[in-house]
Amino acid sequence: MSTTTSAAPQTRSGDGKITYTPVDGRLLDVEDLHVEFHTEDGVAKAINGVSFHLDQGESLAILGESGSGKSVTAQAIMGILDMPPAKIPEGAIKYCGLDLLTMPDDQRRWVRGAEIAMIFQDALSSLNPVFPVGWQIAEMFRQHRGMNKSDSLAQAVRLMERVSIPAAKDRVKAYPHQFSGGMRQRIMIAMAIALDPAVLIADEPTTALDVTVQAQIMALLQELQQERQMGLILITHDLGVVADVADRIAVMYAGRLVETANVYDLYAKPAHPYTRGLLESIPRLDQKGQTLAAIGGLPPNLLRIPPGCAFNPRCRMAQDICRTDRPELREVAPGRKSACHFAEEVLDA
Repeated sequence: MSTTTSAAPQTRSGDGKITYTPVDGRLLDVEDLHVEFHTEDGVAKAINGVSFHLDQGESLAILGESGSGKSVTAQAIMGILDMPPAKIPEGAIKYCGLDLLTMPDDQRRWVRGAEIAMIFQDALSSLNPVFPVGWQIAEMFRQHRGMNKSDSLAQAVRLMERVSIPAAKDRVKAYPHQFSGGMRQRIMIAMAIALDPAVLIADEPTTALDVTVQAQIMALLQELQQERQMGLILITHDLGVVADVADRIAVMYAGRLVETANVYDLYAKPAHPYTRGLLESIPRLDQKGQTLAAIGGLPPNLLRIPPGCAFNPRCRMAQDICRTDRPELREVAPGRKSACHFAEEVLDA
């Protein structure tokens, strides 16, 4: 992976706020990121040397089961990990060439929300139940842009209309519990895009929504991403959700990336047994009435990650080398990487 060069912040004309310029179209570089959680039982290594990049206008999906490190990666980028117990002993997270991990706190706070925003998976618990939704959206403009109450509320109505909330002018004073799950998620999206961020992170944005609403939310995210040329990081465990949205996919397991590829190549021919297992577990119309394939076993305990390849206890292709030597993420085809000793065999299977 190529690394970014240094970049200097620039001043926005008119409002005096700081903005940042991508380096050769590169918005975000995560380089050899490690995250640990220090607990009474020991050190849980949640992220073990993860590296990836995000370009301007690109959609990157990060996939994996619960506990693979997807959300922890997003929280590290946003700077919202509880430290302690979390600790980042190694790595860099560069936004437009500037390392967020060494950035002064006041500058990092500006980046969070104004430049990099996040949609959380549980809208009901993420929204404040005692304030109207319009007030919560408007707060973004009051805090970051210095707008007065009436102007910020007008912006809130505009955003609610943009994310297709019916009768936004009438519902701007409604409370979170008065909206359906899909409408609450639209409100979260409105809050996230309020300040026109360059990077939007969506952490399991369709959790607990029915299939029809899931499709509507994903279509809205894709539309906004293309309209605003944002870089979009979509975190999910569901390969079916990202098929029409992602440009590239990064698959995580036990805190490491095990495969990266563009969406078409990965769906057509996975290069890692774990990715193949995830694909085989997706229901298909041409397999009606057949038993779904499942990946046997459970993800490893992060306090005791097995030696060698962490996936080896569950892998049908595992051999002796898989139990002793940890495979590095390496290029196995143009634009494709896999952390498997037998990636070529998986591709040809």
